[in-house]
Amino acid sequence: MKYNKGNDKKIKPVKKTIVLLVFLIVLLIAVNYNSLDRNLKNFLNTNQEVLVERIIDGDTIESNGTSIRLLGINTPERREFYYGEAKQFLEDRILNKTVTLRFGRERYDKYDRVLAYAFLDNKNINLELIENGFANYYFPSGKDAYYEDFVHAWNECIQKNVNLCEKSEDVCAECINVKNFNVITNTCSFSCNINGWKIKAEGRNYTAFSNTLKSLEETSFELPLTSTGDTIFLRDNNGKLVFWEKY
Repeated sequence: MKYNKGNDKKIKPVKKTIVLLVFLIVLLIAVNYNSLDRNLKNFLNTNQEVLVERIIDGDTIESNGTSIRLLGINTPERREFYYGEAKQFLEDRILNKTVTLRFGRERYDKYDRVLAYAFLDNKNINLELIENGFANYYFPSGKDAYYEDFVHAWNECIQKNVNLCEKSEDVCAECINVKNFNVITNTCSFSCNINGWKIKAEGRNYTAFSNTLKSLEETSFELPLTSTGDTIFLRDNNGKLVFWEKY
């Protein structure tokens, strides 16, 4: 067989190119291993069964040393009204039981907690927290398949007037409003004592009032809001709902 040197010259550069490409791929995998590993887990694991070993608070549980933040909801922080009740609800409902986790578009939050919906006997526990007035709906990463159900549950909770959804019976609750997310105004024909009232968004920050608003008087306040969408809640000194609005 006749040997063709011209073909040999063409083959060598091709082999070098292949070797170089393989090297670059291996390097890329090595550099981004953690990210690729996490994405692969997200792809492969759509559901996962876990034993709930601890209830941290109303929207966070623990299994095998891993914290799991329940998606689509936000519950009261420590020392806020209904914090203990929300936590107790989860303890009664799922503590020491095996639940099924279903994941959203993001598997972890910035604190490296697992993000998931928890199901027991095919019932969405996250949704039940809203239905029972222990949480409000909250989707900072955007709407998903459960969004409409959670909004509906919150509106039903408002109509049922239970727990976090219970409306204030203060006479001023009918005419105290919030505008532009930074001004509270009294549209009543009389003065309103709002001492002890608090306005809060989804985070831990809140503004507490300690004054009386005269008729048609208004006062400004500062409240950090998230860039991913938020809801503000104004509550009286008994923690009852006066005003809420999503922006």
